[in-house]
Amino acid sequence: MNKAEARKLLLEKRKALTHKQVNIFQDLLLIRFQELELPYLSMLHTYLPIYDRNEPDPIPLVDWLRFKDPGMQVAYPKINLSDFSMRHYVEKEDTVFVLNPFGIPEPEQALEIATAEIDAVLIPLVAFDQEGNRVGYGKGFYDRFLAACRPEVLKIGISFFPPVDKIEDIHFFDKKLDLCITPDLVYAF
Repeated sequence: MNKAEARKLLLEKRKALTHKQVNIFQDLLLIRFQELELPYLSMLHTYLPIYDRNEPDPIPLVDWLRFKDPGMQVAYPKINLSDFSMRHYVEKEDTVFVLNPFGIPEPEQALEIATAEIDAVLIPLVAFDQEGNRVGYGKGFYDRFLAACRPEVLKIGISFFPPVDKIEDIHFFDKKLDLCITPDLVYAF
């Protein structure tokens, strides 16, 4: 299966989910996530979901990590449409989030951090395969960002669905996941 086929198939599956199914999957994602033996994280990078696309919500996972790792800070991305890059901002109590042109909430007037400060990344995705290859929305924002991170940064995908067998059109700049959390299993690559 190529990326376009996987993207189409999984976006249709996600769109067909009921509100009740999404809530059940969210609860199961948190249970699976709590089973991980993660190191202490000083700086976690995550995204905010596009709710009307039934995107998995990482915030319950973030809240659990804040409980587990007191003092952990959380950074959120802000995209640059001119070069498809991302900048990263630490959330504070007064951080305001505004919707970008894609309907994705982004931090406004927050403290920018360098990618070198990030210990782990919760990564949005549409699909992934048995080898840890990820399919996003197709703009390459996360591949560029992950290429700039330290090699030991933990890359964690979140999906409501199990992997497809194989994504055939992987490019050299595509970055693999280390883990992917699904309602049924945690996949380690």
